[in-house]
Amino acid sequence: MPQDSPALRRRHACYRQLLVLCVLVMASFALPNGWSRLGSVGYILMPLVMIRGLGQPLGRVPFAGWPRRLYMALGLAALVSGLFWYLTPLSLASTGISLLVLWTGFVGWSTLRLVRGLAFERVVNERVLMGAGAGYLLMGLTAGLLFSALETITSGSFGSVHGASSSSLLSDQLSADRSELVWQLNFMRLNYFAFVSLTTVGFGDIYPVTPQAQIASVTVSVAGTVYLAVVMGLLISRYTVQGVEEDDDKPAP
Repeated sequence: MPQDSPALRRRHACYRQLLVLCVLVMASFALPNGWSRLGSVGYILMPLVMIRGLGQPLGRVPFAGWPRRLYMALGLAALVSGLFWYLTPLSLASTGISLLVLWTGFVGWSTLRLVRGLAFERVVNERVLMGAGAGYLLMGLTAGLLFSALETITSGSFGSVHGASSSSLLSDQLSADRSELVWQLNFMRLNYFAFVSLTTVGFGDIYPVTPQAQIASVTVSVAGTVYLAVVMGLLISRYTVQGVEEDDDKPAP
């Protein structure tokens, strides 16, 4: 594929946009009071960025017809499920189920396409590194979203050694009648735990309680390790080949 092809430019733009979105969402969790809810806007934009940038053919591998339409439909469904979940009260716990299924499927597929795109890159540069970093942060933020959905579906899925109740992991002032809308909650603590699981650091201050939460935490830990191993292998091998090609292109003395 030529370096200046439209599909390649869209993919590189996707790497940059996705990385910026992930960093902004993470930064929003550190903001005080209700400002942390701005992160939900980033989550809404992520599927749109991925559909436009990762829903394109890669090299000679075809991606058209029903697979591409299915990918785009899954991305739009994930976006709608996220909006619906944010705008419903905690009493409607079942709205988190569709979010779990659709976001897991779409982000998993998107991560595979992102890794495949990195494998087709001919040169390791800042844009490729942006894509690798964006994929890792995307996995962590998606894990935080899914952990939060698990907590709204089954209160008490996660606990804390600091004596905090399960509800305080989502909000310091969670209403007892669960009439509060999901978007009013603070997802910082469970996103923190998601990245602790992804990086396999394991501080232990927050821990999974229910079997579903435990399996989800283990899955995130394994996925993070596999992603790093695969992407690092791709980048190192590509960089090595790139160095050999540059040496071959040098004129003989």
